Amino acid sequence: MIYDLVIIGGGPAASAAAVYAARKKLKSVIIAEAFGGQSTVSPDIQNWIGTVSISGEKLASDLRAHVQAYAEGTLDIVEGSRAKTVDKTGNHSVITLENGVHYESKTVLIATGSERRKLTVPGAAEFEHKGLTYCASCDGPLFSDMDVAVIGGGNAGFETAAQLLAYCKSVTLFDKGEHFKADPITMEKVLADPKMHALPNTELLAVKGEGMVTTLSYRDKTTNEEHELPVGGIFVEIGQVPSTDIVANLVERNQWNHIKIDPRTQQTTARGIWAAGDCTDVLYHQNNIAVGDAVRAVEDIYLSLFK
Repeated sequence: MIYDLVIIGGGPAASAAAVYAARKKLKSVIIAEAFGGQSTVSPDIQNWIGTVSISGEKLASDLRAHVQAYAEGTLDIVEGSRAKTVDKTGNHSVITLENGVHYESKTVLIATGSERRKLTVPGAAEFEHKGLTYCASCDGPLFSDMDVAVIGGGNAGFETAAQLLAYCKSVTLFDKGEHFKADPITMEKVLADPKMHALPNTELLAVKGEGMVTTLSYRDKTTNEEHELPVGGIFVEIGQVPSTDIVANLVERNQWNHIKIDPRTQQTTARGIWAAGDCTDVLYHQNNIAVGDAVRAVEDIYLSLFK
């Protein structure tokens, strides 16, 4: 069969698109490796509008439940599978999954989000899962009563530090910039903890250890002095990389590989393909923004199908 719309992704953008597509009775399928997106690892989300506080796990569950509530008869849910390629054939697109199953559709919405940026200093790859981790909510309790480091001075870095302060001996946060980028209210709360130390304007030099992480080497860019900090764990929060390789040969992307879209419609440079959320080149990337952009995309997709 030929679908009206294939939605690729499982985060807030993809989920919102699925709900709106189902309500409009578009014959659609959502291909979600998992629901929730990057937020699933957050223990406390406080800017999801309409909810004062919600865990990432609960948000993922709520998104899935909302999608399922409208699915019967109009929306197919393919969960636990990853889309491998998107190809154009005439006026339609063919989406092939890693397991070889494929779907043909009149339109496609790319809502694949982003993935965590990896630390690339010497030793980082060697000690991943050996004291160096990218998920504080997953691994944080393993580092109780230890001195740990957090890499990254944005909201994610300070939120990770806040989690770790609950059970770690001390937390030292590093950022390459002269000024931290986190929200002032978040920084103020975290920096007030006597176990918290924050070092801006630093350059990481190496992750060292013997079987497990033991030391983080860095340079103070203000004084040009090099230091070694004994740590039992390193938590990395240095941003995201958009997951857009699936359409690299079909749509235009910017220098950071975000998909270029028309901000009025969410259309990409390829006919029949729209994009929304963190995978696009919009100025700000947040859950609430992603949801709105996905709704805009479905509204435009609906008009394109029936005009």
